[in-house]
Amino acid sequence: MSTALPDNKGGCSAIRWLILSGFVIVSDQLSKLYIVDNLIYRQRIEIMSLLDITRLHNTGAAFSLFANMGGWQRWFFVVLGLSVGLLILFWLLRLRVPQQRMLVAGLALILGGAIGNVIDRLIYGHVVDFIHVHYGTLYWPAFNVADSAITIGAILLIIDTILDVRRGDSA
Repeated sequence: MSTALPDNKGGCSAIRWLILSGFVIVSDQLSKLYIVDNLIYRQRIEIMSLLDITRLHNTGAAFSLFANMGGWQRWFFVVLGLSVGLLILFWLLRLRVPQQRMLVAGLALILGGAIGNVIDRLIYGHVVDFIHVHYGTLYWPAFNVADSAITIGAILLIIDTILDVRRGDSA
């Protein structure tokens, strides 16, 4: 996972991947806007036996970690999300895109998801979650489009790292 600029084209090529980040932000915000406009808090709509759409609010982090901490966490997660976003943006602009497509795609997804959730915290004071997967009465914590993008991006980073290690071993 090199961060050296190979030539002047590295940053310009990475900017194209920011379209993916933008797509994540727009789809995340449009889906949340639909949920906020059409469902009341905790309203549940069964889509299928394993999936509900349920409007929930998360003032904490993943799995509602730090959710009941008195409000300081809102600004902490705004600053954290913006900081991570800036670091990822800087990293993206320094990558050799043609050789590192999986890494760049993962970073672009994480960037879009992080900014999508920061927007929620700034507008609502919490993150709007609504995808609720379950098996019978066992529920996975609710999530949203931004969370999905962050998860897929993280998986791509892990796969990229594993492939880098294997390429290094065979070289």
